[in-house]
Amino acid sequence: MLRDVLAQLAQVLAALLLSPLLQGFILRYEERAQRAQGPSLLQPYRDLRKLFRKQLVVPDTASWIFWTAPIVAFTAMLTVPILIPVLTNYPLPLSDMGDILGGGLVLTLGTFFVNLAALDSGSAYGGVGASRTVMITILAEPTLILVFVGITLMAHSMLPFVVNHLLIAQPAIYWGPTHLFLVAAFFVLLLAETDRLPIHSSTHIEVYMIEEARVLEYAGPLLALLKWSGMMKQFILYTIFCHVLLLPWGLSKLGTALGLAGAVLAILIKFGVVACAVIAVETAQARLRFYRYQEPLAAAFMLAVLAIVANQIR
Repeated sequence: MLRDVLAQLAQVLAALLLSPLLQGFILRYEERAQRAQGPSLLQPYRDLRKLFRKQLVVPDTASWIFWTAPIVAFTAMLTVPILIPVLTNYPLPLSDMGDILGGGLVLTLGTFFVNLAALDSGSAYGGVGASRTVMITILAEPTLILVFVGITLMAHSMLPFVVNHLLIAQPAIYWGPTHLFLVAAFFVLLLAETDRLPIHSSTHIEVYMIEEARVLEYAGPLLALLKWSGMMKQFILYTIFCHVLLLPWGLSKLGTALGLAGAVLAILIKFGVVACAVIAVETAQARLRFYRYQEPLAAAFMLAVLAIVANQIR
């Protein structure tokens, strides 16, 4: 049906166009929480435009991996919105290509290629950033898998639309311990995957930087693609957290233009609430040494285990 095809295209465009706005909101009000002025909400759009206009510079030691990693990461982020409920609460024509686990694998594919590109350039900073990312992933990915297992046991399905309908239709399950433990575990993963743990640094002048170290050798349009894909990854994780777990309401039921516009408005409100919670947690926490990264991730792992146990005994 043409309406469903257009709705699916709108989902991809929403992730593409609204992700820099989410990043701008977080950066602005993170500074405001620290009593600074903060950049404009539109600053990420300006940064992307500036990078796309710059000259492309590539290290002499780089191979084809360095060139293709930004394209693979960007394409992967454009694929995931096809599989998950971004604007509608029902499956669209291509949504049956994968479930929640499939979407997670596509997200991981982009991260994998960026890690390879960081090592491929031969930069010491790139190697440090890639190795630290892998160390965090060693604990984050098993926890994410356990969260998916908990969702599957709770809803008897790994399709995000089924979970969304279940939580709306049965408030007892929504307020049950299984769901609450899953929300808490995924929130910690959200902090880890969006570089908001107290071990991360968003600047390129600190020796314990992680994400910035991986892309330090990039410039111009390739850097713009990496920055944009990182913003879309953050948007996708917020989408899964809000529409599948925390706030499953506010999605279009028919896919009409008015319904999609209302879903976009709901996204702005829900993501703003979650972003404020992320900013509050990040601002309130003191900076930790890098090797204490396992503490919040181990807590998330235990919360996921508790969710599975609670589901088995309910």
